[in-house]
Amino acid sequence: MVVANRRTDKNSIMTTVPYLAGALILAIIPLFLSRYGQGLMTRFLIFALFAMSYNVVFGYAGLLSLGHAAFFGAGGYAVALLKLHYNVDLFWITAPFGLLLATFVAALFGIVALRVTGIYFLLVTFALGQMLYSLAWNVKWLSSKGMQGITGINLPDLGIPGFSLDTTSFYYMVLICFIISCILLYRLVRSPFGLALVGIREDESRMEAVGYNVWLYKYTALVISGAFAGIAGVLFAYYNFFVSPNHLGIATSFLPMVMAIMGGLGTFLGPVIGAAVFIFVETFASIFLPQRWPLILGGLFVLTIMFAREGIGVYLWKIWEKVSHRYGIVEG
Repeated sequence: MVVANRRTDKNSIMTTVPYLAGALILAIIPLFLSRYGQGLMTRFLIFALFAMSYNVVFGYAGLLSLGHAAFFGAGGYAVALLKLHYNVDLFWITAPFGLLLATFVAALFGIVALRVTGIYFLLVTFALGQMLYSLAWNVKWLSSKGMQGITGINLPDLGIPGFSLDTTSFYYMVLICFIISCILLYRLVRSPFGLALVGIREDESRMEAVGYNVWLYKYTALVISGAFAGIAGVLFAYYNFFVSPNHLGIATSFLPMVMAIMGGLGTFLGPVIGAAVFIFVETFASIFLPQRWPLILGGLFVLTIMFAREGIGVYLWKIWEKVSHRYGIVEG
């Protein structure tokens, strides 16, 4: 019994190590980077959160959506509109407003899109997202004067007298938001609710047969997913200093999908790995081969589908499990 407990404790430690090591690396790495490097890491964290939010609705609930950018863009536009029309950049006002707007948009999308399933759900979410894209493109109130989009966004004001954010402190603010979101998402996907979503993804009719309200579970997953995408959108608006209709469109919706698939759908850290690969390959390819970086990313995605279909993150985790079984288990 004692040996079994020791083995369980050791396994628990070995499982926790990657999370702690990742958090430690993310905490100290900005100290050794230039402002450009810190900005790149900030971008990675934002899109990792965006991909994780998409993973809730696609990886766990099995809902393939092409309208996820609508929630991301809604969060960003909330920040931009408050700045443009009311000159409000206090984070404790803009962030909750962006979160609520993204959640509201996701709730509306769910009422419409979840009336259908399969490929029709994909098409309806695409259409709804393009409706918002068209709205942002044509309504002048949603753009700065003479522009298609809103510019002039500053780093947020935290309301602390004598303190203003710079590139480094903004990175740590994004990191804190990312870690809090990860904790909440981890508890969500490991909860009975998360397990029910997996059951719905695997066999929806069986879950209905045993008494689950499948529509309500899928609707809730979509709304929660939209809320976290909205948080990413809020942070992105401050990072990018600009939002445009493109941040509501299909091109942006493809990003979390590709990241989640590359990293590993239905896994917790898979989208984070996928976002890291995508962002850093995109950055370096655009520097050294600016005319070829879309081809490079497309080729990388195809190679991932062909030779690492479960996702890069899944294969990395399997390697870690081999290491933990080799060195982390106490044999009785």
